[in-house]
Amino acid sequence: DDLDDQGVGTGGIPNILGQVELDASIMDGRTLAAGAVGAVKRYPHPIEIARKVMEVTPHVMLVGEGAELFARYHGFEPADLLTPEAEQAWRAVVGGEATTRSSVYEDSYQLYMQAVKDWVKLLHKEIFGTTNVIVRDLNGDIACAVSTSGWGFKWPGRLGDSPIIGAGNYADNRYGAAACTGRGEMAIRCASAHSVVMYLRHGLSLEEALRQAMLDLRQLDDPFAERHNVMNIVAMDRHGQVLAASTSSEATYVVQTVEMETYEERPRLHVPLREG
Repeated sequence: DDLDDQGVGTGGIPNILGQVELDASIMDGRTLAAGAVGAVKRYPHPIEIARKVMEVTPHVMLVGEGAELFARYHGFEPADLLTPEAEQAWRAVVGGEATTRSSVYEDSYQLYMQAVKDWVKLLHKEIFGTTNVIVRDLNGDIACAVSTSGWGFKWPGRLGDSPIIGAGNYADNRYGAAACTGRGEMAIRCASAHSVVMYLRHGLSLEEALRQAMLDLRQLDDPFAERHNVMNIVAMDRHGQVLAASTSSEATYVVQTVEMETYEERPRLHVPLREG
């Protein structure tokens, strides 16, 4: 509910049509049960809806109108997700034109392509953001949750890695868990969260597993990722040890255990995606 955070929930930077769309996923490492929602426009807490999908349906993912119908059926309260600050940020990039033209999608595509060119200029403003949480209880059960409003100025209906089990979120009590932030398309193509857990399964240390999953991203041939190749992964092994990696040398993550009175901020393992 932090309205100053423009990467998650209410106040998130909208898509190119000026609509805030939220995605989330959750996974139970004990049972491998999972739930996810995508492109939710009217409900501010998508992670709660994702959990309900996991708990009461035979499905894993609901998106768009179906996800919102499900949320309404289960009593979740709708809300306006677009704050004045987020709307101002949107208008600064697309000028508000996308909602006033007749051929809205055709014209929006042109604006989208221009926005893509502008993304690099806007990166320092952190117009993307995601929340990752991995927890382990005293029984050794692990759970992993991810929530985001996705890329600012994204194409309507775009889903990144956050709601996709195996890409942005994966948990298995037997080995550990991992979650991603950054350019979700990269994590989807390499199944990055699942890769970390599988590397743990095959005997790599937590640091080795994280490093290898990051290095896997180097194989991607993607002109959009040429300059916007941001990736962050946080992980936990089955013993509860935690570590995180990032393409940024300045990125951090936070940890708190039952023995700690407050959280501790730690530097991430730096793994650049370009050799040299």
